[in-house]
Amino acid sequence: MAIVYLSLGSNQGDRIGYVQQATSLLNMTDKITIVRTSAFYETEPWNMTTNTWFVNAVIEIKTSLTPAELLEECQRIEKLLGRTPKETAGYADRTIDIDILFYGKEIINENNLVIPHKYLHLRAFTLVPLLELIPDFEHPVLHKTISELHNDLENPEMVFLYGTRVDI
Repeated sequence: MAIVYLSLGSNQGDRIGYVQQATSLLNMTDKITIVRTSAFYETEPWNMTTNTWFVNAVIEIKTSLTPAELLEECQRIEKLLGRTPKETAGYADRTIDIDILFYGKEIINENNLVIPHKYLHLRAFTLVPLLELIPDFEHPVLHKTISELHNDLENPEMVFLYGTRVDI
């Protein structure tokens, strides 16, 4: 069983509800077990023109699925929860987004799957929840811990514990 970290985010409709539903749906398969979750954070949109803030969390899972199978399962859940394909280039509002951040220490660089996630080290909305769960975990490509990556952020977004500002 691999230890995997997934980022979940929503900025449409019942944002907290979508993140909770995605977590529940992931846990319903016999090939995925939720180990623990971070707190929920409210965050500014990253690299988007929307004004609707996100609710984000990171979950730690154990899975017997391969990385490709896990990606398919995440995409199935996104579709089930109303995520629609993008009509234009770039980021768009979404009911749910599930990204694979780490799959153990594996490094995968394929057209449809890059692990570790290629932007996780640039995003406070992934690094802050990861600080809760694995602050000393070393990124297998960048060879820095989550704490070090967070300290390296040039312009960290405002990240709020749902309802409360978090100073890290």
